[in-house]
Amino acid sequence: MTNLDVDPQELLCTETGGAGAQLLPPREVPLGGPRAMTVRRTLPQRQRSLIGAWCFVDHYGPDLVAETGGMRVARHPHTGLATVSLLFTGGVAHRDSAGFAADVRPGEVNLMIAGRGISHQEFSTEDTTTLHGVQLWYALPDATRHMAPTFEHHAPEPVLGEGTELRVFLGSLAGSTSPVDTFTPPLVAAEALLEPGARLVLDLDPALEHGVLLDAGDLALNGTPVPVDHLAYLPVGRGSVVLEAGTDPVRLLLIGGEPLGEQIVMWWNFVGRTHEEVVAYRTAWQAEIGAEIGAEPATPPPGGVYADGAPYPRFGPYPPDQPAPLPAPALPTVQLRPRG
Repeated sequence: MTNLDVDPQELLCTETGGAGAQLLPPREVPLGGPRAMTVRRTLPQRQRSLIGAWCFVDHYGPDLVAETGGMRVARHPHTGLATVSLLFTGGVAHRDSAGFAADVRPGEVNLMIAGRGISHQEFSTEDTTTLHGVQLWYALPDATRHMAPTFEHHAPEPVLGEGTELRVFLGSLAGSTSPVDTFTPPLVAAEALLEPGARLVLDLDPALEHGVLLDAGDLALNGTPVPVDHLAYLPVGRGSVVLEAGTDPVRLLLIGGEPLGEQIVMWWNFVGRTHEEVVAYRTAWQAEIGAEIGAEPATPPPGGVYADGAPYPRFGPYPPDQPAPLPAPALPTVQLRPRG
């Protein structure tokens, strides 16, 4: 999915929850355009921009595709981040400029590493009647953010307990380790299902900070209720978490990561380190898709290489028979501020 401009002044403040957790309430964000999707965004927020390297959490559905049109996100660019696509129902078809194409289904993960630059599109599969899932981003550290783009698809085996089911998509948890390379300091992403009355105790790496997003059900985290659609934040130093389902079955997503320790500049679909970097990314995208949107075609940089070493075209070649790309919105009139 594509992000819209994130205005720090419009972000919601956090609320304080029990058990030492912050509750990050969702805000509805219309993504606009022909896809007409509305998502529930819990990260970033005014008082919390990152959980580890995680910088963006959008939660959507369940949406009836016949009524909403489903997901129809045409080609758009990314830099300096990775996108993580997880589904609870339905299917989404991914295609990118690095040559990768893969559907993602419930119980699976699509991970796209944008690195120095990539463009991709995501469309609901034709057999999808109900679409429901989460799209997340994490920021790449300075050491890998200029790497070549790549992609991985993974379907983990579930870890079964008494009335519980856990799938570890990224990182390590409950004795399960994902083989997916995230090209970032340690992080984790997992889905947990709890039957009514079930209890799941998870050992956590105390060097990581964590977030628990409740998709559905009646959940107590360390004995404190968590509202549906909220993201509960747990700081570093926690060695475990107790998750308990009440009368309704629970589905939740647990994310975590070692604090990034770097400030990022995040705007639209770009993550950089300075305002000037983001301006350059936008300029390159608009130039590279110029001929496709009726504007001036791109003028390649000298020697076919951008100033930061990225090859031209930064956002890659794309098959000509695909939907037209999304042009970038206008930049804000103020300096983009770092966060993190």
